[in-house]
Amino acid sequence: DGVTEVLAHRSDSLRDKFVEIPCSEDYDSHKRFEGCTPRRCGRGVTDAIITREEAERIRRIAERGLSLGGSDGGASILDLHSGALSLGKHFVNLYRYFGDKIHDIFTEEDFALYRDVRQRIQQRIAQVFGVSSASMYLTKPTFFSRMNSTEAKTTHDEYWHPHVDKVTYGSFDYTSLLYLSDYTQDFGGGRFVFMDADSNKTVEPRAGRVSFFTSGSENLHRVEKVHWGTRYAITISFTCNPEHGIGDPVLG
Repeated sequence: DGVTEVLAHRSDSLRDKFVEIPCSEDYDSHKRFEGCTPRRCGRGVTDAIITREEAERIRRIAERGLSLGGSDGGASILDLHSGALSLGKHFVNLYRYFGDKIHDIFTEEDFALYRDVRQRIQQRIAQVFGVSSASMYLTKPTFFSRMNSTEAKTTHDEYWHPHVDKVTYGSFDYTSLLYLSDYTQDFGGGRFVFMDADSNKTVEPRAGRVSFFTSGSENLHRVEKVHWGTRYAITISFTCNPEHGIGDPVLG
């Protein structure tokens, strides 16, 4: 692994930290959208837009949803947009599977908070990268993740492999992560690692911390294996292509 630098310590309270990086060529193989497709690339971390209290409320949404299912392995997913929920070695559609009982699990306030947080993150990304927030669209997959030290049972559980979001998902232009638990307090391992040619740069999760970055090969990354405890986060992704846009989740 060579040299590892910490971009954001758990104990830091960062207003805004931004590191600019030359853009990769990944965006050239996709249609460009003026005023949105990244021309300035890089990665940022902020502890100033989501409060710890809001992060705790959002984590409770994740906990309630994931308590209905959960993977047999170390990584469980809850996608409020599509309804995808890890169950054993497979996924079920939360909305079809639980029907009207969904109203016993989530409230309109839960979804309003989720929407509000998503909008704040979108606005911050637009501001930092100098693009128009209105030209960014939420895209899939946007999901909660719960990671623990249970041994992987399927490839879905192997969350620690290095990857590039733009290569993996195509539609992604900007990726963000909102952390819902604390490194070294709630879990061990599980740091987010940007893998640069000269060194690794790590982000230590902290409840309410938002890490965001352009989705191309300039930001090759992975998550370390979680050694103990439980790590909660939400991945919220944005595209510049309206054809790949999705709406906010709605409590049917």
